[in-house]
Amino acid sequence: MLFGEIISVALGALRANKLRSALTMLGIVIGVAAVIAMVALGTGAQTAVADRIASLGTTLLTINPGQQRGMGVAIQDQQVKLTLKDAAALEERAEDFHSVQPEMGRSLQVTWQNKNTNVQITGTTSNYLEVRKYKLAAGRMFTRQENQAMQRVAVVGPAVAINMGLQSSDALLDDNIRIRGVQFKVVGVLESKGQASMMGGNPDEQILIPINTARFRVIGTDRLRSIAVLAENEDRIPQAMASIQKILRREHRLTGARPDDFQMRSQADFLNTLGETTAVFTYLLSGIAAVSLLVGGIGIMNIMLVSVTERTREIGIRKALGATRSAILLQFLIEAVVLCCLGGIIGILLGTGGAALLSSLANWNTKVSPSAIGLAFAFSAAVGLIFGVWPARRAATLDPIVALRYE
Repeated sequence: MLFGEIISVALGALRANKLRSALTMLGIVIGVAAVIAMVALGTGAQTAVADRIASLGTTLLTINPGQQRGMGVAIQDQQVKLTLKDAAALEERAEDFHSVQPEMGRSLQVTWQNKNTNVQITGTTSNYLEVRKYKLAAGRMFTRQENQAMQRVAVVGPAVAINMGLQSSDALLDDNIRIRGVQFKVVGVLESKGQASMMGGNPDEQILIPINTARFRVIGTDRLRSIAVLAENEDRIPQAMASIQKILRREHRLTGARPDDFQMRSQADFLNTLGETTAVFTYLLSGIAAVSLLVGGIGIMNIMLVSVTERTREIGIRKALGATRSAILLQFLIEAVVLCCLGGIIGILLGTGGAALLSSLANWNTKVSPSAIGLAFAFSAAVGLIFGVWPARRAATLDPIVALRYE
């Protein structure tokens, strides 16, 4: 029997049972669509994380206060902190890094006219925009001189006005607000970051004030939440971290084997950690979705076995007319693979469409990967091949005399 004729007979058998063929494909369709949609969600999340970290700057290093530990228990003492003195030492002895930006913060009540809200108040220096990669939507940033003079000026995030029930952040520009009862003039409005901060919270819901003003008039302490610095370039990040460690250990009088009482993180650390986390979730979701492909494969094997039983007499007639075992085997394998491949194509279309729908309706980050499409399609074809072998082999090994007598 010619190969073209075998394909024609196999497709004819599928067309003769359209509804059964469609229901058999359903498991493969759902499985492939689910795999593609889940991988698109995971890949989109990884891309969003990478973009978010890149928007903060790839050479950004963040120093946070840590804890000294003894006998497995955290020890609180006066040296377990970061202060403005540490930031000054870093700025003085900077090697392989520049743009030292200390900040302190606290959530405080802010009032404007008869409206009020609780907002994160961030005391920082005038280079905050440069280091943190922020931009201004209106107005200006406070200056170094205003920080030194402890001026009561503020730059507000765009969400602050919205939380107060205002239509636009510009309504606060050049007006006065009160932070913990102290009057401040709003000199600038930040552009929206439009995404959650890596350390939690919304970066649009904050108010920047000079750090000296925060220290003496609002927060009342010289303790810092963090210090950010910029390495000279990505290649010099290890040298910059070593230089920072050396300076801070000297400032904190840490000698010998005493551990650091501060923590340093680079943006690459955040990228690797969050990238690994999202990758694990992607694999987990894809694995769950792949189960439906296996279920679909079992369904195909079941239907093909039923088909072999139903067509036993037909197989006997074809063998009696000269059809070889390989021709019968190939026919049933083609039927199984066609069902899976057709289901895979439909599943790819549904999965891609579903990912686009999630992106537009739910505003989720999705990215359809060509490799995921190729893998899902190849897997669906493999399912057809693997689960079609047993029914096809059973059909091919039927004794023609027994098959002709089958009723």
